Amino acid sequence: MTLPLDGVRIIAIEQYGAGPFGTQHLADLGAEVIKIENPAEGGDVGRLVGPHFFEPGDSHFFQSFNRNKKSMTLDLKSPEGMEILRELAAQSDAVFNNLRGDLPERLGLTYAALKDVNPAIVCTHLSAYGRTGPRKAWPGYDYLAQAEAGYLSLTGEPDGPPARFGISIIDMMTGTMAALATVSAILGARATGQGRDVDTNLFEVALHNLTYLGTWYLNDGVETDRKPRSSHPSLTPSQLYRTGDGWIFIMCNKEKFWGVLANAIGKPEWADDPRYHNFAARLENRDTLTEELDAVLSTRSTAEWMEALGGKVPASPVYDVAQALDNPYVRGQEFIVDVPHPVRGTIQTLACPIRCPGETLPARPAPRLGAHTEEVLRRIRDDDEWIGELSKRRIV
Repeated sequence: MTLPLDGVRIIAIEQYGAGPFGTQHLADLGAEVIKIENPAEGGDVGRLVGPHFFEPGDSHFFQSFNRNKKSMTLDLKSPEGMEILRELAAQSDAVFNNLRGDLPERLGLTYAALKDVNPAIVCTHLSAYGRTGPRKAWPGYDYLAQAEAGYLSLTGEPDGPPARFGISIIDMMTGTMAALATVSAILGARATGQGRDVDTNLFEVALHNLTYLGTWYLNDGVETDRKPRSSHPSLTPSQLYRTGDGWIFIMCNKEKFWGVLANAIGKPEWADDPRYHNFAARLENRDTLTEELDAVLSTRSTAEWMEALGGKVPASPVYDVAQALDNPYVRGQEFIVDVPHPVRGTIQTLACPIRCPGETLPARPAPRLGAHTEEVLRRIRDDDEWIGELSKRRIV
């Protein structure tokens, strides 16, 4: 057996979060991802994102997004550097970038610019606002997309200030979307011999993720706002409830779960109570139901309720990050992977969430800056003098 992307080669002009997150998926699944880093700028800015570092140029942040890749230093602003990139594109399946929307064309990273060296090349573009339109030259980040796409108006308590997600969810979603676009376009290119450009951007992915809330507004003018206790806008019980020592999140998002919950908490009569007997009734009486469920659930601890409800009613404890990662279930399912590291010996990172039964995914640390430059150059020209001259002139 082989990994799904064995034999796929991707040249990645990327930095920070969204792009590296997407190509890490591909590297985890067996693709050779050659990360192009500017030697004059110290490489990917993610290497410098603190406050936690393994060694200079190797931050915890960088290790989170660049596992299983190779690093090549290359100055793409020089003619020689761009020519080397073109020669690499001739030997690759895709050139992936997460640059500002106006830069791929300027740097020669589009299909139109590279098809002469490889008609089957796929050029993936991940930007803040896309490569067309009035914002193509705008810089942008995850939190900005969250703000403008409505997320902050939906997150937090109704009487609190607008609030973003606690993590850069749009970066991760857009990176994953770009990975899907890349693999899809490579499949098409291998079938037809014809490559293409494929695009995605932070703002459009953020907007697309509104899904049914967007459909409600577009078709019937329904404006969804924040609800107490992080509750679902139309289904209940589907929110936070108080327990004897904290909180539990319960989601009876199918009618059948309401009767199971009522029995499990010692209130079987609630299953047929006219106030609660179906979704519409429970929504109309949500405030009363919240009070009554709080009263019952507060009689026992979260752990005790999880013991009673787990596997019967969709429910979860409310953990902080440390509790989430120290959870025995997480450890037992190998959701955390040990990775060898040149300084620490071993570090831990979160495993790829895609499993390939019968195969063990690779677990190599994010590379040191330029660690694979010579290896990659020798695929083009096995010439010590040429490589030495490139290094001397700081092209690599």
